[in-house]
Amino acid sequence: MGAVRCGDDPDVSAPIEPVTRDAPGYTGPTMMTQRWCDVAFLHWAVAPSAVAPLLPPGVHPDVHDGVTWVGLVPFRMVGAGVLRGPSIPWLGTFPETNVRLYTVDERGVRGIVFRSLDASRLAVVAGARAAFGLPYRWASMDIADAADERTYVTERPHASRVRIRVGSPMPAGPLEDFLTARWGLHERHLGVDWYVPNVHEPWPLHHAELRELDDTLLDAAGFPDLAGRPPDHVAASPGVSVRFGFPRPWRRPRLSRRA
Repeated sequence: MGAVRCGDDPDVSAPIEPVTRDAPGYTGPTMMTQRWCDVAFLHWAVAPSAVAPLLPPGVHPDVHDGVTWVGLVPFRMVGAGVLRGPSIPWLGTFPETNVRLYTVDERGVRGIVFRSLDASRLAVVAGARAAFGLPYRWASMDIADAADERTYVTERPHASRVRIRVGSPMPAGPLEDFLTARWGLHERHLGVDWYVPNVHEPWPLHHAELRELDDTLLDAAGFPDLAGRPPDHVAASPGVSVRFGFPRPWRRPRLSRRA
């Protein structure tokens, strides 16, 4: 997929970087490593105007074929470790479910914004909220495989039950690259606009059939009508190995001027 012309989004003054399936050559220090396993990608197409009010200042909805997307992504976090050290025993492996949006900042850099991240490790939730301001919540969660199906269950404070059947490998097209080839996240914390880079191998994607969806996470994230209709795109992946760089401010705080 080629670069989007800056005229496609009047709020972004710089040329928007192209979508690239392969990770950019990040060479900075490593903040943490982890593996995302047994991933389900459920996505709904929505109008950019429905997403824009939910984003940090200076960050705008990223658009593919005139729409932006809301993702419900349950998966298993495996072997998370600090810096380049070994996995943290027990704390480093747990189920997680996130609701995420697709974004581009004023520099033209693409990323994601998390509306919510539910995880079953209270210490991880508390640490991520305090250090980075990410909207983590502690939840009771489970991932179960039976026959040809996989079920993801999230409970407390909100609930989600997703059941899929994983099928054959899926060739990645422009939309799949747009939804999965994301090399950083945008977050505003303590008055600073942060960008957190990450790198991993290209996603190995599979077709997936949605067998069941009973969800209130999307409603709590600001999208009350989405769970009432089938997602517009469903995929699955066995997973990728991920390396995160340290957060870095992508623009200086703007100082208010007295009249």
